[in-house]
Amino acid sequence: MQYFRIAGLTVGSDLPLPQMTGMAKCTSVPDIHIRRGPAPLTLACPDSSGPTWEIAGDQFLLRVPGVARFLLRAGRDIIFEPCTHGRASDIAIFVTGTVFGILLHQRRQTVLHASAVKVGGKAVLFCGTSGAGKSTMAAALGNAGYPLLNDDISVIGHDGDDAPVTHSDGRQLKLWQEAADALGLSDRLGDSVRNGLSKHYVTPRSSVGETLSIGAVYVLREARAPLQSSIARLNIADAAHAVAANAYRPFLVAAMNQKSLYLQAAIAISESAGVFLLTRSKDFAGISEIVGGLERHWHERGLLT
Repeated sequence: MQYFRIAGLTVGSDLPLPQMTGMAKCTSVPDIHIRRGPAPLTLACPDSSGPTWEIAGDQFLLRVPGVARFLLRAGRDIIFEPCTHGRASDIAIFVTGTVFGILLHQRRQTVLHASAVKVGGKAVLFCGTSGAGKSTMAAALGNAGYPLLNDDISVIGHDGDDAPVTHSDGRQLKLWQEAADALGLSDRLGDSVRNGLSKHYVTPRSSVGETLSIGAVYVLREARAPLQSSIARLNIADAAHAVAANAYRPFLVAAMNQKSLYLQAAIAISESAGVFLLTRSKDFAGISEIVGGLERHWHERGLLT
């Protein structure tokens, strides 16, 4: 059994998770258990379902063809049954990504499709769909001295004063070869994320095991004509729409009746930190200009002094 700290939760796993930073020891009962075991083909009398998933009460069944079936129970257990030729490395990718995101939804957490870095003692999040440049942005900021908190998944919680916070979890970055080359990170490339992909794990400068107040949330948008690079604050209505649209696996928000959670999170973030639309070029040649623009914005907002 290995132990990890993921999204503020202690996780015990009998599946190696090479993309996560492990804990030296665990002195408490884990919040989450990941283990190999039988997972059914279907759930009896599901409440809702899709092509590859079913929900029945506190159980969620996910089928990933060629990889594994995953049974999630009550936000506490992840049971995986490999397919005939399912690889442990591929199973681990789904466990730490989609499967863990679903489990967090089971725990009624607000889960954003976002990467995050540490800026002036606070968390700054970058939201967007797959391919929007979240990891590239986090990697570029890491080069500029801002430690990585999360890649791809960021959970929104609340501190004692009900201010929005997020938890760092030591997740490795996943970068395409082209992005790693452009950012000068080729010498830090690890294993390929999956066979046949030129996307690799990159060990970042990271901050593990922290809970930080949210300083800003940026929604990424590509600057295609006539759009130009800019940072614009969204009003509460637009912020609420943006937060819901950037939920991790948005279909779960409706399927699990959690729209009110995301509305509350959007309001809290908008009022305390701000949700911003970041329009920028995806051309790697302009990445230093984007970082500079963000730093100016952070100085204006008091995140940097």
